[in-house]
Amino acid sequence: MSTKQDEVSALELAALLCSRVCHDVISPVGAITNGLEVLEDDDDPEMRVHAMELITKSAAQASAKLQFARLAFGAAGSAGAELDLADARAVAEGLMKSEKASLVWTAPHATIGKDYVKLALNMLLIGIAAVPRGGEVALTIEGEPKTPTIKVRSTGQAARVPDETQAFLGGRASDRFLDARAAQPYFTGLVARELGLTIAAAMDGDVFEIKAGPAAAA
Repeated sequence: MSTKQDEVSALELAALLCSRVCHDVISPVGAITNGLEVLEDDDDPEMRVHAMELITKSAAQASAKLQFARLAFGAAGSAGAELDLADARAVAEGLMKSEKASLVWTAPHATIGKDYVKLALNMLLIGIAAVPRGGEVALTIEGEPKTPTIKVRSTGQAARVPDETQAFLGGRASDRFLDARAAQPYFTGLVARELGLTIAAAMDGDVFEIKAGPAAAA
């Protein structure tokens, strides 16, 4: 278990999460640049069609990743604001279009605190990382809207607890190096603890599960 001196400073965590977001959007933005270069330099009609398809697809991916990051890492809404779970589902489904896994979303038609939405989307990212070869990621939000229980179960070939999640979900030990990739599960655990929730990730047979909720429910 981490101690207070092991916690990451706000400045360091902000920098690491910015690096994570930049890493996520570099690929589709680079593809857009490549497509534009083809349009500028190549007069072959077939190549221009392929270039436009690449630009369109990559622009949609970049937009989806940025919309997701805005809710998962950003400060969407004012302090204490609630967010519609339908909006959270929309950004999750947008992100999943470029992932190998499919999404099953089970949640009420309701608004919940924005930090619970932030937690749910970050748990979804961990669930995706648990099935790198693809599969199904099921996210469930249940219980009282003021203090919901959030669960993500990932089923797929070679499902596993991601190394970064194993190491950093509960905080950072002094002998662990936190990089931009590991910052995301660290941030997930931090959000859960700030909400007063218990969070844990483990294998349930061949299925990965991460669950956060009030102490009695987690």
